[in-house]
Amino acid sequence: MALVKWRDPVDMMPSFSSLIDSFFGRDLTDFTGDFKGTVPAVNVKEDENSFVVEVAAPGMSKENFDLKLENNVLTISGKKEESKEQKEEKWNRREFFYSSFQRSFHLPDVVDSEHIEAHYKDGLLMISVPKKEEAKVKAAKTISIT
Repeated sequence: MALVKWRDPVDMMPSFSSLIDSFFGRDLTDFTGDFKGTVPAVNVKEDENSFVVEVAAPGMSKENFDLKLENNVLTISGKKEESKEQKEEKWNRREFFYSSFQRSFHLPDVVDSEHIEAHYKDGLLMISVPKKEEAKVKAAKTISIT
């Protein structure tokens, strides 16, 4: 005699999200590109002359960013808004995508806040924060003994 495993009919039904996906097609946010509304990854590097802040934000443009420095706190924020409309013979599909983020970094007193520069290229926002002259590492100096 073979045993038949009983399965709950609810377990055999597709999930609500899979029903929505099959009705609308691919993921509703596919049109947004690589930037899916998460907080971008940030690297902070220090060398002898400056700090470099790298923000990975593919799919954005330089107009999407806002940089502010207040009380030695560097705030990087970004906002992206998109819409997509698809028209077929008997139906319309219109989608909206809004995403924003904000990251703040307390800068040390050794930075030269008057000369901070930022560049955006190929999905990477690079912010160069130079150090004050007195904070830069100076080369070793040999002192002669008399």
